Parts: sequence; C-alpha cells; structure tokens
Amino acid sequence: MTVGIGQQTLTFLGTGTSFGVPQVGCECAVCASEDPRDKRTRVGAVVESRGARILIDTPPELRMQLISCRVAHVDAVLYTHDHADHTHGLDDVRGLASPEAGTLRIYGPSEAIESVRRKFAYVFDSVKPIPGTSKPEAELHTLAAGEPVTIAGQTVTPFDVPHGNMRVFAYRVGDVGYVTDAKELPAAALAILRGVKVLVLNALFRRPHPTHLSISEAVETAKTVGAARTYLTHLTHRIAHAELEAELPDGIRPAFDGLRVTVS
Repeated sequence: MTVGIGQQTLTFLGTGTSFGVPQVGCECAVCASEDPRDKRTRVGAVVESRGARILIDTPPELRMQLISCRVAHVDAVLYTHDHADHTHGLDDVRGLASPEAGTLRIYGPSEAIESVRRKFAYVFDSVKPIPGTSKPEAELHTLAAGEPVTIAGQTVTPFDVPHGNMRVFAYRVGDVGYVTDAKELPAAALAILRGVKVLVLNALFRRPHPTHLSISEAVETAKTVGAARTYLTHLTHRIAHAELEAELPDGIRPAFDGLRVTVS
C-alpha cells in the first residue's frame, strides 16, 4: 500500500519502557548517564501533516513531553493498547484539542477503548464542569484492524500485532509505520507496511523477550520491511544510546525523546 500525503513530521515524545529511564532505585551506567538521549520517558509520539497532529498514546509524562516538544494542540489520539504506560496520561489532554478539531476524538482497538471509558469515565460523561473549572472532554471511536480511515486529514490503517495475551494495534499513518509493542510482524502487517518511508519498532533487550522484539529481531524485521529509515523505541536502561547507535547497521537508529523526523 502506498499513501502519498505530502510532507509529514514524526516527533518522539517518549522512547522508554514502562519503567522509564532512569529507573527508580537503579544506579546502573545508563541510569546515571549524563547523555540526555539516555533519559527516556514512557513511549508516545506525534505525527503531523499539513498542520494537523495525531497523538499516539497518552503516556504518564504527557504534559511534560508536550511542553518539551512544544506541542500546543493535537487533533486526534490513537491508542495502541491498554497498558498503563500508554494510557495513564489521558487527563493531560485537557485543553489540548485544536479549535478546528473541537472535542478531541480518541481512536483505538475496542478493548482499549472500553477500558479507557471505564477508567476515565469522568472524561466521557455528560456532566459539565463547574463554572470556572475544567475537565478533559473527548469522544471515543473504535477502529477495525486492516480498515483504513481518514483521521485529521491523514490516512490511518490500524493492524494487529502480537503482544502476549493483549490485543495491540500498530499503525500506518501515511508514510510512517509505528509499532511500539510487538513480538513480531505477521504477514498482514508486513503487507500494510509495504512502501513506508519511516518505520518505528520496539526493541527491548539484546536477549529474547516473550512479548517484545529484541534488538536483533527488530533489526531483522526492519530489513524485511525495507523502509529507508527505521527508529528503535521502547528502549530499556540496559542499553546506552551511543552504544546502540554505534552497533546498528545503516538506516537503523535508536530514537530518543524529542527527536523530530521529517518524512518527505
């Protein structure tokens, strides 16, 4: 599938695992590193095209991430799945919708959407805030795997990826493929990603992990997809940025918080 939508930008808000880096109570070399690229908040990103922005996930540090990356508004939110490190910053969408977008629209797999509705019921109820106060206001929409939709002017195709016993969506947004929590890419996923220019893949450890791609598995998966540029995310405190960057092949790089990539 080839989708041409003009220039896009991809901003990595956070690139760490559910623990973040530094990890609480850890004094390892990476947690103590002075390299700012080794400071990794929980994973999230923004894809922008023609001024319209799609936020992927709402990690717990969302407010500080948006401030750091100077993102003042978004037009929609995509959820990948229901793990806490991907959803528990939802309250920070308060006032985040652009005037053009109005009420913020949130999209994702049915399981994640229903869980978010339960956990953050106050966001989606009909109760109006007391005058002089505010609360997040958003509406929920369920997506179907493999069915392209237009969201904030961008063509978005969700697809299933295996992640233990949880259903997870990865996304193709125009020429960007975004996969944060996957053990592998099934044939259907590879077909949807065919022709992407920028690919994002999770890469947890050097050793195998039951629910995530390892670094070596991510590298082989990137070669199979064949994007011109691949960025590794969901990184742990076991790997220093500079160390990983030095060992990766051409066209594959570790992402870091605040990295902004232009997609021609």
